[in-house]
Amino acid sequence: MAVRPSQYIQLMDYDEAIDWLYGTQLFGIKLGLEGTVRLFDKLDLFDALQGRKVFHVAGTNGKGSTCAMIDSICRAAGKTCGLFTSPHLICFRERIRVDGSMIPENEVARILTQVRDEVSQWETHPTFFEITTALAVSYFCQQDVEVLVIETGMGGRLDASNVLPTTISVITSVDLDHQEWLGDTVEAIALEKAGIIKPGVPVVISSNQSTAVLCVFERVADEQNAPLHRVKTPDHNDAQEIKLKGFHQRLNAELAIKAVSTLWPDLSAPIITHGLNNLSWPGRFDRRPGNMVIDGAHNPAAMRALVSTWKEEFSDVTLAAVVFSATDSKEVGSILTELSTIAELFIFVEISANRGLKVAELTSSLLESQARDIPFFESSDLADALKQATESGLPILVTGSLFLAGEALAHCERAHSRFESSEQ
Repeated sequence: MAVRPSQYIQLMDYDEAIDWLYGTQLFGIKLGLEGTVRLFDKLDLFDALQGRKVFHVAGTNGKGSTCAMIDSICRAAGKTCGLFTSPHLICFRERIRVDGSMIPENEVARILTQVRDEVSQWETHPTFFEITTALAVSYFCQQDVEVLVIETGMGGRLDASNVLPTTISVITSVDLDHQEWLGDTVEAIALEKAGIIKPGVPVVISSNQSTAVLCVFERVADEQNAPLHRVKTPDHNDAQEIKLKGFHQRLNAELAIKAVSTLWPDLSAPIITHGLNNLSWPGRFDRRPGNMVIDGAHNPAAMRALVSTWKEEFSDVTLAAVVFSATDSKEVGSILTELSTIAELFIFVEISANRGLKVAELTSSLLESQARDIPFFESSDLADALKQATESGLPILVTGSLFLAGEALAHCERAHSRFESSEQ
């Protein structure tokens, strides 16, 4: 697919393009497909997508990991694959990858310049996520990928990614999150997630769901005449061994395996095993030097999975110095209560995200929660929080937000770079 030259005198460079893109956050979140359809039409993306396979993945928790696994299995099978996930942890370009490599800066600048040109006179401006979705699909089509693995941003039915022609739909675990947008019950949220189920298109779901959630998926699949594949919770002894830690990740692996094998039934076990053991997905029970674990768990269900994995990896008696932060839309009290079974102490720090809670708000949430008897400390920044955690002599767990996970990973990279420089 050719990118038409911009009407502007000069293309934006990467920094200008990213500044312009983030400026579109002023238009807020807009659930609906009309803007994305219009943008895809302008960029000729529907025609460019013809003949390509699309895995579309929704869910509350685990959808990013499941996408990464599908992508890795497909690449192990020799497929050229584009992976679109969000949010990023350190660099925006993490969101858009072809065969594991991030989109180059010059391609981000070139495509976003075209998008800016196309939408500059629109009365209703596309949102950040609509534009990012179009950017990803434009790049994938230009790279002539065979397979696209697409993670929803939020929900499913009205998510910008739901305009793509899906080959296989996948829905991971569903729980309460983003209630202000998706509904106050798991049934309402499940119905939004089920919006990615297309007429006649196979859908893969986890059976490890509440009966109410499963009933929603079964009803929508029946209405859409969509073949429904239920993945059972694997026994601990029978679960596929994978690189990512935690039983919940082994369940995500079963979803990924079923999704890929539904499209390619003859895919061999060695290819699947190679794909699952050679993927990189930072920020998910990510063990780092200094006896540190970084995990982006940010809702009660994700925190339960993290706590279970901690106990599995460290034994039931090993407690942590928990470096914690969160955004204002999360059930912080419930999250801290889940963490209380493995926390020796909490160290609260504010993240740089716009919706990051102040340290005083985090402290207040702790005191109002069932974890209120656990000692806590307040920290001015992440470096200071990690210093305090290290001085405790305990294993360190950095969690509560993907934004915090990203900041911690960047901190580790800077520390590693300083160490390498000192060794030269």
